[in-house]
Amino acid sequence: MNSRRNLLLLLLLPLALLAACRARTDRSEGTVILSVSDFDGLPVVVSATAGPFSIEEVELRNVAKDPTGTTSDLQDIEIRSYEVRFSRLDTGTRVPPPLVEAVFGVVPVNGTTLYENLPFLRANQVLNPPLSDLADFGRDRETNSTVIPLNVTLRFFGRTLSGDDIASAPASFTIEVVP
Repeated sequence: MNSRRNLLLLLLLPLALLAACRARTDRSEGTVILSVSDFDGLPVVVSATAGPFSIEEVELRNVAKDPTGTTSDLQDIEIRSYEVRFSRLDTGTRVPPPLVEAVFGVVPVNGTTLYENLPFLRANQVLNPPLSDLADFGRDRETNSTVIPLNVTLRFFGRTLSGDDIASAPASFTIEVVP
């Protein structure tokens, strides 16, 4: 009898864990979701001998998790910073260092905020390998390629006025870096 009860509990445990899994809308703290809803003016090709490089426009959206519920100004999100990470789309393993920048603004609940000319590639990224290889040697010394294809991933961080920490899901685009 005792072993049957243990077996039943063992079989029900995965079901309970599955029921406890959260959907995307429940992963962030609080009652709102921050999303990168639009990019405009994305560069496709950038030169390792120029810079800094920016995105013309980035739109952030603050969405209430319960669209039928009551909302208030306490659900407005104060944006505090953003992070840019890079990954290679070729056989290379070296990537530019991440860029973390402070940024200010408020995204009202069920509203949007627009950032213009948001830097994503600064001197710290261009002056370090592998991008510095393109400027100094005309090629990536790791792969011998004259083009470095990169995936650029943005993520924004903030806090609601009620004190809940909020982070956007990563949003990505692709660039090619040339000498």
